[in-house]
Amino acid sequence: MIRPPGLRGVAFGSATDGDGRLDSAARQRISAALDIPPDWAYLHQVHGSRVLRAAAPGLQGDGDAVFTTCPGLPLAVGTADCYPVALEGPGAVGLAHVGWRGAAAGVVGVLRAAMEAAGVAPERAAVGPGIGPCCYEVGPEVLAALGEFRAVTRRGTGAVDLAAAALSDLEGLEVWRADTCTCCGDGYRSFRRDATRLRQVAVAWLA
Repeated sequence: MIRPPGLRGVAFGSATDGDGRLDSAARQRISAALDIPPDWAYLHQVHGSRVLRAAAPGLQGDGDAVFTTCPGLPLAVGTADCYPVALEGPGAVGLAHVGWRGAAAGVVGVLRAAMEAAGVAPERAAVGPGIGPCCYEVGPEVLAALGEFRAVTRRGTGAVDLAAAALSDLEGLEVWRADTCTCCGDGYRSFRRDATRLRQVAVAWLA
């Protein structure tokens, strides 16, 4: 797992770590490695911008971002080309799942605003591994939704830069970013590459 420097309670998993949201054995292994409780809060991810506040473990409902002010309560999202984005602040931690629809809806900014409204404004952030513009060929609908973040793939076709979209909502924060493409890099689940139903997890907790 990747532990971003400067963030006390964030870890980005790889394919070999498994999906601890749905696999109890993987959750136990990850929790033991991170020294966190094995009972996590997670979402039914729907590619939107709904933010939920978690106060107990288990499925929180439909949404693509979650935060908590409860010490010792791990949050988790699953990704396989979408980006996991973690936010930390005094007394709180948040986690977002960012695909193109979530990016277009500003899910990272909505999470940041929800934390600020709760009086726990984030100060640091981390953007984990996701599909890079090198591999993320998209059609007119996505280009229209995220035109500000247009890019070009290695093949010279139209793409968008999802990481840049996420980073645009993190201005003013101390930010760390993984420099890894889940599609052409090694060791990550990629829906674009394999049409897989499997996911890796990102985990965040209030240390």
